[in-house]
Amino acid sequence: MSPHTLADATMTRRGFLAASIIGGAALAACRRSTPATTPNGTPDPDPIAAAEAARPHTGKTVSARLTAGSADIDLGGLTARTFAYNGQLPGPLIRANVGDELVVTVANQLDHASSVHWHGIALRNDMDGAAPASPNIDVGSNFTYRFSSPYPGTYWAHPHTGLDTDYGLYLPVIIDDPSEAARYDAEWIVMLDDWTSGVGPSPDEIFKGLRSMSTAAHSTPGMPDMGSTPGTPGGGGAGASDLLGGDGGDVSYPYYIINGRIPTAATTFTAKPGQRIRIRIINAGADTAFRVALAGHRMTVTHTDGFPIEPTDVDAVLVGMGERYDVIVTAGDGVFPLVASAEGKNGVARALLSTGSGSAPVAAFRPSALSGRVGTVDIFTATPEAQLPTISDLALQARLSGTMAQYDWMINGRPYAQTVPLTIHQGQHATLTFTNQSMMWHPMHLHGHTYQVIKSDGTPGPRKDTVIVKPMQTVTVRLVADNPGVWMLHCHNGYHMDAGMMTSLNYTG
Repeated sequence: MSPHTLADATMTRRGFLAASIIGGAALAACRRSTPATTPNGTPDPDPIAAAEAARPHTGKTVSARLTAGSADIDLGGLTARTFAYNGQLPGPLIRANVGDELVVTVANQLDHASSVHWHGIALRNDMDGAAPASPNIDVGSNFTYRFSSPYPGTYWAHPHTGLDTDYGLYLPVIIDDPSEAARYDAEWIVMLDDWTSGVGPSPDEIFKGLRSMSTAAHSTPGMPDMGSTPGTPGGGGAGASDLLGGDGGDVSYPYYIINGRIPTAATTFTAKPGQRIRIRIINAGADTAFRVALAGHRMTVTHTDGFPIEPTDVDAVLVGMGERYDVIVTAGDGVFPLVASAEGKNGVARALLSTGSGSAPVAAFRPSALSGRVGTVDIFTATPEAQLPTISDLALQARLSGTMAQYDWMINGRPYAQTVPLTIHQGQHATLTFTNQSMMWHPMHLHGHTYQVIKSDGTPGPRKDTVIVKPMQTVTVRLVADNPGVWMLHCHNGYHMDAGMMTSLNYTG
């Protein structure tokens, strides 16, 4: 990749993965936590294998091959040298039914070790794609992931190695339920991203700039103002967001894209007037939440992170990094831009819905729906069948802290290299409370599980695996310990995670 200066993409004024040895011993302990034999002397199964055996299985296999490597990607008249799967952006769709075995062979042709994490899927721990639960894939090597999904939904896949999250290494994963009645006529998969690779500073350059801001902010061209007032616009266009409780993010990107295309060269989804369209929205960005609206349409939100909610009508929806929202729209007649506004930043991504004659507005167009009723986690409620039990026999705490001045993001006062894992026993029902003690928002993601958000008034919220925790806010979720192993818990801002905002949830005997 050709060198670039930090001035090519500006960081806002406000806003490594550590060695995996911490969790390795814990994973071994988890696997040893079950006695070697049962009371009658017969061998006791590995708890991870036992959990896999308890999942539904159809006997059908869905196979795929992915090659992670360098690629020249056409973003729409603009070519970016980046990393991608199979030389395309997004990578190829992987689709299966609940209970199918997915067999995905990954060839690593990058210049560093990598992995594929199956984001949101409650799969077996040793196939999660995050060390130490499953090994990283060495340069020039292959690895085959084998797993099934117990739940249908909208998911995605991406590496869990360093700053690979801010390149083009991602793809959609859809798990279908054949027994689910289809209530829509067409489906549109929409992957959102903030883009710098190959057209601005590299993620490594951005990260180095963020880490050096405290000493270099006032002397290095292109560095943001380090004033002390939270939310003050700076660094080239990023600013305040009421929805996020402060600043939009740490990085202002050269481009924001949908399905691999910049706004001036948007992809077009074709349908017929009157059709009901299910739009599966996935935020694959590293530092950007998006406020998404379809001009001329209201949206009915039906699923959060793969799980059904009571259908809720909104004008727009806020999607943090790692989150997924499924919405239904009834298509009008004409050409309508689907606009993803980079929340708290000066930019949009867009795609087009075409059902008839007409032309799209200019690329910078922002529909009035963006200022209407915005769907956020606090207005959604899981359907009765998606609710988790209200009992709890364990309280877990995750305190989120850090500062922009030092860029020292932590959980429970420790970076990942020094983390003390959270622990849980198989079968426990736990509450996990995220307490944000920082002035930055954090989308918190737990691997291998879904949890139910408890609203501030104590009523049940949606089922999620990634939830936005605003500055100085507390969010409590409920989970069931039904998937043994060592599972990462981290902020899905790629730069916060790489700076240390990650720990693990370890099953113990």
